[in-house]
Amino acid sequence: MEPTESQILGVFATLVLFGVVELVRGGFFPREASTQDNRLDVAIMFMFPLVYGGVGIVAVVLCEWLIPEYRAGLAHWPLWAMVGTLLIADDLTQYLWHRLSHTSAMWPLHRAHHSAAYMSVRIVYRNNVLYYALMPGLWLSGLLGYLGFGWVLAGYVVVKLSVIIGAHCSWRWDEALYRVKALHPVMWVLERTISTPATHHAHHALSEADGVGHYSGNFGNLLFLWDVLFGTAVITRKFPPAYGLTDDRRHGTEKWYVQLMYPFFRSRRVESALSIPPGRPPA
Repeated sequence: MEPTESQILGVFATLVLFGVVELVRGGFFPREASTQDNRLDVAIMFMFPLVYGGVGIVAVVLCEWLIPEYRAGLAHWPLWAMVGTLLIADDLTQYLWHRLSHTSAMWPLHRAHHSAAYMSVRIVYRNNVLYYALMPGLWLSGLLGYLGFGWVLAGYVVVKLSVIIGAHCSWRWDEALYRVKALHPVMWVLERTISTPATHHAHHALSEADGVGHYSGNFGNLLFLWDVLFGTAVITRKFPPAYGLTDDRRHGTEKWYVQLMYPFFRSRRVESALSIPPGRPPA
């Protein structure tokens, strides 16, 4: 089996595992999900593999055209060097990309991820199509795969996606561990190293007024350590009472295809970041 095939199988197995847990626990079909949410989540299921695979294919084609002499040129690197490079080229750049996406210029491409009024494996990849098509980390990962990171890249992606899926899942796996006194030192280190449900659910909170929500921080994907280092971390070990966006509560959910395909489709809803012109209601 090739590295790419193993990577796809590993990510799919992780999604299925957490999905089954959610299904058994009753969180896979949240009552908060609207018709637009359901349509968007299904569309994402088909869209993301196409975009992810498309970026990978284009990256390889560009490498074959521009740097064919460097194919597998870094395959001799030790494991620690490859993992360290991936953490910088993929995870740190995604932290910065995610942080940038919470500014007014980039928010329309990331808004769909926060419009869900629930947490679930369903929303892990829930973003505008351009959010992923332009993501630097995906292009750099394609480059590193071409340079020979192969199996290390495959293993890294499976580990990273396991953490990310676990952080978005409605199953709060860390909640029970916080109650075990003997694990307090372990959890202190863990929650400052990787993204956990408590820290990432806070990022999806409807409000920051409750002292738990922190959508202006907690941007980490695999490593929450980036938030700690760059001063955007808030750790409360609590979970917000509500998720989603206040403007959706006031004006209703945006159409699924507008959230997915902005600016190719634009909203005609009042007070929309996806409107014409961007951020303003239509005339």
